[in-house]
Amino acid sequence: VDFDVIIIGAGISGIGVAYWLQEKCPNKTYCILEARETLGGTWSLFQYPGIRSDSDMFTFGYRFRPWDNPKSLSDGASILKYLEDTVNENGIDSHILYQHKLIAADWSSETKRWLLKVSGKGQEKVFSCQFLSICSGYYNYHEAHRPNFVGEPNYKGQIVLPQFWPKDLDYQGKKVAVVGSGATAVTLVPALANKGAAKVTMVQRSPTYIMNLPNRNALFVISRKLLPNYWAYKITRGINILGSIGIFGISRLFPGLIRKMILKGAAEQLPKGFDTKKHFSPSYKPWDQRLCVVPDGDLFQAISAGKAAVVTDHIEKFEADGLHMKSGEKVEADIIVLATGLKISLMGEAQFSIDGKPVEVHESMIYKGMMVSDVPNLIYTFGYTNASWTLKVDLTANFFCKLINYMGKKGYNVVYPAREAVATDEPFLNLNSGYIQRAAAILPKQGSRRPWRVYQNYFIDMLATRFGKINDGVLTFKR
Repeated sequence: VDFDVIIIGAGISGIGVAYWLQEKCPNKTYCILEARETLGGTWSLFQYPGIRSDSDMFTFGYRFRPWDNPKSLSDGASILKYLEDTVNENGIDSHILYQHKLIAADWSSETKRWLLKVSGKGQEKVFSCQFLSICSGYYNYHEAHRPNFVGEPNYKGQIVLPQFWPKDLDYQGKKVAVVGSGATAVTLVPALANKGAAKVTMVQRSPTYIMNLPNRNALFVISRKLLPNYWAYKITRGINILGSIGIFGISRLFPGLIRKMILKGAAEQLPKGFDTKKHFSPSYKPWDQRLCVVPDGDLFQAISAGKAAVVTDHIEKFEADGLHMKSGEKVEADIIVLATGLKISLMGEAQFSIDGKPVEVHESMIYKGMMVSDVPNLIYTFGYTNASWTLKVDLTANFFCKLINYMGKKGYNVVYPAREAVATDEPFLNLNSGYIQRAAAILPKQGSRRPWRVYQNYFIDMLATRFGKINDGVLTFKR
């Protein structure tokens, strides 16, 4: 089956790319190959209690489709409905092939096309396309990061992974220990505490920066009373983009100041005498790892109400009725939730090759955060780690369309970024989060200067992708 463009993944990235492709390259044929039975990616996969966005919805939503709920951090079901409505309203649904998983992709220098080996509903199928758009996210859907602990076989309760939350899990009136301190853990703890668990304990090896965010956006509420919804959304989105970039920039320039502000904010919402320094004061600087945001301080409220607790210590071993910490403290638990992180998996776990020779992505460099060096006609959509993922998806999709139209106008059919010698090459993602450090061996590289630098800055990337020259001397074009 032949298409001009094949998009891999019908999650928030793939849907965004499909929309802009329809808008700006209407004469191009395309399809979306989705390995699962449903669209939505993360938002249909994760089913744990309290699942929600950890970015504000006015920047996490699409530029072309306003988010119309004043809630800044929205629940997973509402986000999934938003994606479903986007797909249906724009006719994207007819382009999605479900249960079609990309197994391998080989670029043919002879035909100037990608040849895809696809598992489609149990049968092996072959697709071909001129352009391949990878929108499969960055983590493994089938396997989470799962450390093994001493004494696990002795534990008599139930061990649960958030990524594979059992639908029939009964935690009512039970003691629950949530191991971890990232976005999943800080979401789960108040959700379980407020939905019937007897007590929930967040067990963390080290603290994370946690900020409170009012979950009703006052600017949007006021703007919507005065202006049409589209303009209220656009204004709120613009202000929030500026705010997120500003906070990130100030955090980098004045980490001590931001650190004090975050810790002061936490202390003000916690009971008097609570050891904020021990439980909410990380050893690293703000934004060395991604900040966690809690809506209306729900985590702090659960702790203040005595429904939740925090233990900061190393787990020595599992025992029959809970966890034994290195300090000697005991955490009793009927259920232990291992919110220990994701396992990074790039390019949809497929094998890529050029004329049969394997592409070693970890040895490649990334051009403008979206193209793999020396690999033809491939765009890899990878969102921001320090802001809303979708902001970068939007820029990538629009650059992709601009590139396709430029090539059509000039009569080119092949493009790739030719790798240059740069002063240094660095990891693709400049965060020291555990899941990124664990994946260092498989991640591609970034360079010390543009266009090989991954800036993680919306305005720098917007200028480069919207107004920068397509034929910049780095991209190689062929007829």
